[in-house]
Amino acid sequence: MIVGIISDTHDHLDNLRKVIEIFNSRNVEHIIHAGDFTSPFTWRVIKHFKGGFTGIFGNNDGEKILLKKLYQDRIYTQPYKFSLYEKKIVIMHEPDVVDELADSGHFDLVVFGHTHEPMVKKIKNTLIVNPGEVCGWLYGKPTAAIVNLQTMDVEMILVT
Repeated sequence: MIVGIISDTHDHLDNLRKVIEIFNSRNVEHIIHAGDFTSPFTWRVIKHFKGGFTGIFGNNDGEKILLKKLYQDRIYTQPYKFSLYEKKIVIMHEPDVVDELADSGHFDLVVFGHTHEPMVKKIKNTLIVNPGEVCGWLYGKPTAAIVNLQTMDVEMILVT
């Protein structure tokens, strides 16, 4: 299974459209969003993704009730633990306990956002991915990640 990982979209609908187009063209089957959608109207773009979706709330997500409703209850509070393709995954927004979660050995993949900086590393057998920022507001370099859950290979992509 191929998953697309995004975070910190912060209402940048143009970049979000580009990411969805990239994910659809690359046969991504599931999106993981590590928080900071910001507004519910992001659903107008995300709904065009052909696959599954799992997300968490970030520190800038204010209208949580409407976000949950539009995203059909697929946005959760952090940490959110679930499985895809027999891989145990946990999503956080802030990075505070990311290394500890990876070091625990309970997860195959730890996803986080908040810093707006892309990062990939491994602790023991756990892959840690921060896809950076889709919005590009902070660093001017909008990014996302694609992960093959079978091989656990990661590709960082520049959203252009």
